[in-house]
Amino acid sequence: QAYSPRACLVLPGGLPRIVHELLPSLASPKMPIAEPDVEVPAGDVKKGAKLFKAKCAQCHTIEKGGNVKQGPPLWGIMGRQSGTVEGFAYSEANKGSGIIWSDKHMFEYLVNPKKYIPGTKMVFAGIKKESERADLCAFMSAQA
Repeated sequence: QAYSPRACLVLPGGLPRIVHELLPSLASPKMPIAEPDVEVPAGDVKKGAKLFKAKCAQCHTIEKGGNVKQGPPLWGIMGRQSGTVEGFAYSEANKGSGIIWSDKHMFEYLVNPKKYIPGTKMVFAGIKKESERADLCAFMSAQA
């Protein structure tokens, strides 16, 4: 893949490096993504289970001891540090997000994962309906 001259940065000593490789080290220390100040509506665990099967199970498992698929297993996600499941190759953005998963983080993340964690590898358009996100949060919280 060719890079345009605008995509390169020449460092002292003439060593060119691709800007997107340097951005994390050039930026000020990354602040963790703070827990959102939102009220998560009460969700329905049974509805959340159906939604998980329809929208999430293609890429994620949720049962205890579940396998890594295209995405990491989500058993016990609530209270877990983002980017820490053994055997899954997380993006640097996900590993460096500082998120400790909670219903508030998940509720907002599910609106638009790529906007919530810029640089995530998760390819998912998101869920706009608050009630569906609340149901998924209730279901995922129950899986621990």
